[in-house]
Amino acid sequence: MAVLELKDVYCGYGGKNVVNGISLTVRPGEIISLAGPNGCGKTTLIRAACGMLPISSGEICIDGRSVSSFSSKERAGLTAMLSQTGTGGDYSDYTVMETVIMGRYAHYSKGLFPEASEKDIEIAENCIARIGLLELKDRLITELSGGQLQRVFLARAFAQEPEIIFLDEPANHLDLKHQSELYDILKNWTADGRSVVGVFHDLGFAAAVSDRMMLIHDGRSVFCGTPQEAVNSPKLNEVFDTDVRAYMKRISGIWQ
Repeated sequence: MAVLELKDVYCGYGGKNVVNGISLTVRPGEIISLAGPNGCGKTTLIRAACGMLPISSGEICIDGRSVSSFSSKERAGLTAMLSQTGTGGDYSDYTVMETVIMGRYAHYSKGLFPEASEKDIEIAENCIARIGLLELKDRLITELSGGQLQRVFLARAFAQEPEIIFLDEPANHLDLKHQSELYDILKNWTADGRSVVGVFHDLGFAAAVSDRMMLIHDGRSVFCGTPQEAVNSPKLNEVFDTDVRAYMKRISGIWQ
């Protein structure tokens, strides 16, 4: 059974569609990456898929139920969204632990910030340990680097214990070591049937981590298949308007 289904989805902003008729089925345990040039509709699509953006037509279902029928708390129990981050924003007065515990919101019966249970604390600590920042759990997030902050928000998404995580450039601000760790983290996260839909700027990373890749051009899906099929598809060059394979070989030549 599909955990997420997008059926002929159109959506956008100000009455203008950015996404035009995209369909996608996500199965349990899959990592699916969305690739395409800036402005092609990738972020718009995942914002709609997790219920943050209304669609103008089509249908989006999670576990067979229309995403528009879920309350915000119900959606938080099924989906988590990690957007591109660079500052603490509204969370600037909170520690790493407090920020990650916010991800437990969907599991509280009353209030946004009740006293955290032992289970909440244990789950939050496990999520912080997973992203390698347990020694900083009492640090204010304003004192973190951009890469550390990105990992904290990933831990908060994990703390929600959702079925699906939507990622928008999760490797943003991450150095090579932590990009490598992100690969392992995502693979481990999906090993027990949870799913990931991500926008990845780095095509090499996307191809390595994903089970399937969707190529998006001008708001439309022009290809969806395995990473091997995607990197060998002529659609790849059309989407990016360049010889992608030649470019990748040229910049990686020093390693050969």
